[in-house]
Order: sequence, then C-alpha cells, then structure tokens
Amino acid sequence: MRDIDKMEEMINEYDERYQLMLDRVTDISQENILPEPYGRYFAEVATFIRDVMEVYEQASQRLLVNDCDNKCKKYHDKFFGRLMTENYEDSFLNPTYSVSVMGKDMGQIMSALYADIMSLISAAYEQRMDYICVWSELFVQVYGCFLQELEEKETLEEEDFQWIYKNVKDAMYWFYHDYTEIFVADNVRAYIDTEYDFMYDMIMFSDLSNNNYLYRYGLPIGVNETGIADYLRKLPQEEIDAMAATYTNGYRKGFEVTGRDLSKKKTVKIEAPVGFERVVRAAIKQFKEMGLHATFNREPSSSITGRGSKRGIYSTSVNPQFDYDHKDDKAIYFDKSYVERRLEVLKDVYEKNKDKAAVYGGPAVIEVFGQVPFSPKSKAENIAFTDKQNSLSVYFASEGGQIVNQYIPGEEYSFTIIAYPLPEIGDKFEEIFAKTVEINNLDYELYEKVQAKIIDVLDQGEYAHVTGRNGNHTDIYVHLHELPNPDEQTIFENCVADVNIPVGEVFTSPVLEGTRGVLHVKQVYLMEYNYKDLEFVFEDGCVKSYSCANFESEEENKKYIFDNILHKHETLPIGEFAIGTNTIAYKMGRDFEIQDKLPILIAEKTGPHFAVGDTCYSHAEDVAVYNQNGKEIIARENTFSLKRHEDMSQAYFNCHTDITIPYDELGDITVLTADGRELPIIKDGRFVVPGTEVLNEVLD
Repeated sequence: MRDIDKMEEMINEYDERYQLMLDRVTDISQENILPEPYGRYFAEVATFIRDVMEVYEQASQRLLVNDCDNKCKKYHDKFFGRLMTENYEDSFLNPTYSVSVMGKDMGQIMSALYADIMSLISAAYEQRMDYICVWSELFVQVYGCFLQELEEKETLEEEDFQWIYKNVKDAMYWFYHDYTEIFVADNVRAYIDTEYDFMYDMIMFSDLSNNNYLYRYGLPIGVNETGIADYLRKLPQEEIDAMAATYTNGYRKGFEVTGRDLSKKKTVKIEAPVGFERVVRAAIKQFKEMGLHATFNREPSSSITGRGSKRGIYSTSVNPQFDYDHKDDKAIYFDKSYVERRLEVLKDVYEKNKDKAAVYGGPAVIEVFGQVPFSPKSKAENIAFTDKQNSLSVYFASEGGQIVNQYIPGEEYSFTIIAYPLPEIGDKFEEIFAKTVEINNLDYELYEKVQAKIIDVLDQGEYAHVTGRNGNHTDIYVHLHELPNPDEQTIFENCVADVNIPVGEVFTSPVLEGTRGVLHVKQVYLMEYNYKDLEFVFEDGCVKSYSCANFESEEENKKYIFDNILHKHETLPIGEFAIGTNTIAYKMGRDFEIQDKLPILIAEKTGPHFAVGDTCYSHAEDVAVYNQNGKEIIARENTFSLKRHEDMSQAYFNCHTDITIPYDELGDITVLTADGRELPIIKDGRFVVPGTEVLNEVLD
C-alpha cells in the first residue's frame, strides 16, 4: 500500500499479535506432543508459517529487493515444491492423503486449512502483517483444540476426535465470517484504489535485466514465467511498444464503438501473466497518456478469494490438480449467514469507495495459452458443495453481480482481452508467438467488409441451422430475432479487433423460444479444463441435458460440467450464437498442432460458437450499439435479461462460456427464411457467400 501512514497504523495494530504468533508458531514446530499424524501435520504447517515470517521480516527490511544471493528463489522452491506432483501425493495438502491418515471429516478440513494458509506466501512479500497474524492465530486456535482435549486425557479416542473436529470446524467458520471484512474489502479496493500498488511497483521499478525479480511476487514461477521473460527481454523496445499498443488501443476502441465516455474514467485494471512485465510496463505508460492509472490485484490464493482463478497478476499452476482438489473448500463455511455477511461487506466497501468505483474503466486482460490440457481426477475425498450450497452459490453470484453493477454500471465501462502463447506450448514457441502477434494485428477493415456480407445474409433469416461432420453430430436450429427495419437495423454485431482481440466473428443474442437441438464437440479446452465429447441438448434455447466422456461414470461427467460450465445452475440459456471467420487463426492451430491448446479468445474465432450463460450485452441491453455501417444491433437480449425490469436476480447468470465447433468438424450453416428459402453461409466447412472466398484460401 502506498500510504505510509496506513502501513504504520497496521504495524502498530498488529505488531504485538505478530510477536506472540512468532513465538507460539516456533514452539509448535518443535513441540511434537500430539499423536501421529497430527504431530507431524502441525510441525510441518508451523514450520511453513515460520518460514513465511522469515520472508516477511526480510522483505520489510528491503533485503530482498536486490536479491543477489537468489534467496527468493530458494524460498520459492521450498514453499511451492510441496505442490510438485512427486511431493503432492503424500502431502497433507492432498485431501486424498489427509483423509487416508486422519479420516474423512478431519482429513478434509485439515487439508483445506493448510491449503488456505499457503496464501501467506504472497502476504509475506506484500508485507501484509495483518494477514500473517490472523491466519497464524487461526492455526494456533486449531492447534489448541487438540491440546485442550489431550490435556484432559492421556490418549485420544475416536469420539474425542469427533469433538475436536466440531471445535475445529467452528473455529474455521467464525474465522471466515469475521475476517470477510478484510479479505473482501481488499479484493475490491485493489482494482479501484491506486494506493494498492505492490504490483504496480513490481512492474514499473523492478530490474528486468534478469529473472530474479520474478520470485518476489510470491507466486509459483516455472518455465513459462522465466521463458516468457527471457523471450520478451530479447525483443527491441519498438516491438514491445507495438504489442502494448494493440492491447491499449483495443481498450480505447471499446469505449469509442459503444459511445462511452473514456474521459470520465481514471483507472484501468490490468490483468496479465507474470513474465510479461516489459509489455505491461509499456501498456501502463500508454494508458497514462489516455488519462488512466493502472491498478492491479493478484491471483486469488485462498478459498475466500477464489483460489484457482487465473485473474489479476497470475502465473501458471505448479499442480492444477491441487487447485481442483480444493476448489470447493469454502463449503466448510459457506452458508446463508456467511453469504449475507459477505454481501453486506461488498455493499459497504463499494459505498465507501463509490467515487473511486465511478471512475473505474474496466479490465484490460492479457491471457495465455499453451499448457497441456488438464483433465482432473475426480476424488471422493475432496470437499464438495451440497445441493443447498449450489443454490446458495447461484444466489450469491446474482446478488453480488447486482451490487457491483450498481456502483460500476455495465453500460459505462468497457474492457479488452488479448492472448499470447506460453513456452510450454512446445519447441516452436517463438514461431507460434510471432504468428500470434501477426493474428492479433490482422487487417480489421478486410474482415469488416467480409463479415458485413455474411451479416447481410443472416439478417434475412428466421433460423440458422448448424450441423457437424467428421464425427461431430451437432444439429441445432438457432431462432433469430425479427428485423423490423433492415435498412437501419441488424441482428448481428460485426466484431473486429477492439475489445475482443483478434478479429473475426459476427455474433447475436438468439431468441430462446424455438432454439433447439444438439451441440457437440469432440474435444475442447474451456477455462483451463479439457473436455472430451462434450454435448449439450437444448430446448427453447436452454440446456435440457449434457454429457462428456472425461470420467468413467456419468455422474462424475455431469458434475464436471455442472461445476465448471453451468457454474452450479440447473440450466443455462444460449446467450450468444456466433460465426468465427478467422481462418488464419484456425490454420495456425492446425499447422502447429495446437488446436486443443488455443484459448477461447482465439478458438471462438475459428468456427461457429455458442455461449451458455448471459448475452454479450449483459447489464447494457439498453445502450444502443451500432455496426460500422450505422445500423443498430437490435438483438441485445432474451427472455431472461428482460426480467431485469421486474427482478434483477432472475435476469442474469453471471457466467458466459463459449463452445466452438472447429472448421474440420463443421458441416453446414444455413439461413432459413420465413418464406422457405435456404441461404447457405458455410457448406462442408467452407464459406460460400459471395465475397467471402478470401476466408477459404488458408483452408484449401
């Protein structure tokens, strides 16, 4: 935090508590008075906390800024090495192992506690004494639950552990309830308040001539982070500036094309992977020229902030299975009381910072791709939400979304997203990176003209009929909005490279009633998870049934989709139907054999895609949007978003996941008119509308 007075105030408030915890945690690491495996567990976690405190003390004395001895890397390897696959299997961080030695209830909750305490790594580097104190106090309190029972008896029996478990769970529940005020407030202020500047200082003032600085983030650093930094270090400054300009100009264009006033905004939240500091540094300067100060939040690292979500300043996971194993740990404390408390805090922090929220412009995001597609193992030992908690999660997302939209109205802010490959993508990383830069800078005027010809055909339709081929059994009818005035209105948006980079799609919000059929893809990579034979059946535009082939049992497959695509909703509507036109991006994926590694951002441009969830115009349906030819795009909502006028909680789902059919699995896209005509857009995976032949050149 930039405000020195606030830092001193925090230290004064927590210093005595910190010293008490330092002494107590040190003692616990050496006591070893509890029976196995608990003695080993507490010694291990206490030693971890003590090591974190050591980093905190060195960071507070600025002894790690010029880290000539690579201390930070040594700490990094010590901290994150426990997540490496070879160490994780027999670690208390692994719920399967913890349950095997402690039993189900105790094993789950103790593993979850350890996983959340891992968030102290970043707290140490950010010099958050308050975080270190409160997590250490929880740990000591949990330890005390065991000691209290042991003091009364010489040995602990099974029924004693049941009593201990109850006390541990109570301690954890009230911890998350009581400290929501800190964690939620900090998470919000980080991206609307310029005083939260740890990441800003890291990016703007670190010595980028070597990789030592990477280890001061307190995040996992691997071959992707060091490889990206090494590669970007070799590029001339003009290339770095050009990459940043593609990104920042896209952000500016997002305001221009929607008629929103950028001059009213003062902050932009940058989300980017560790290793991209040269590009982000250039972007910060370019945003400053637009009158915007860059803000940052870090990758969530605890259950309360949404661990596993690659948002903010983030790095690739040491072990994605760890994130998956602990994704529902908040089920320990997630009840109606907690949710209402969290919503109350969310409302309060926005109200106290409403002036800062009003000038927040939205996120500018750099995504990455290239990781080996991850198919998680489904484990019975993992904590899982109950049906009641699933419903509560949907309620929380809805209510939270409404609060955010009250202070940061959707019709007043914008965003931009761009993606680049990681070294993990393979030996041709540098070639793929250069090709991606080329794709991100394609001639948008060419695509605008070609896509306008496609829209002219689509605007004549009542339905669009999409079919698959080569083993893809997609067969779906999309009901299109009626077009009262074709001379001045259109159904589809002509999307070129502004907020959504690269160029290459036309999209609409379908009429749900009458939209029906099967959507199928043989393999797709969504939100870092791999799906095999993913299939949805739609009726009146909503998911009727779904399946995939990742796991042996149908139950596991359905839960996988329910958790990660439906986001715990019983059903979702089709919020978007689009036709991707970026055949060059498709060819890149095919030529380099990386189709399964392309991110949604690029993959959605490589074929028709359907998004389940909210429309692209979510919370901004009443803002008029126009294509480059001056026609207003009228298909901005559906029967769900219309409910916002009566009940906002019924209007939005707070999710939007694109599922793309690649050209080699695509059969036909045919426009069906009300008077019985059939107008082809694509036949056998090739564009057939006159004037679109250029799109086929790289496919043939």
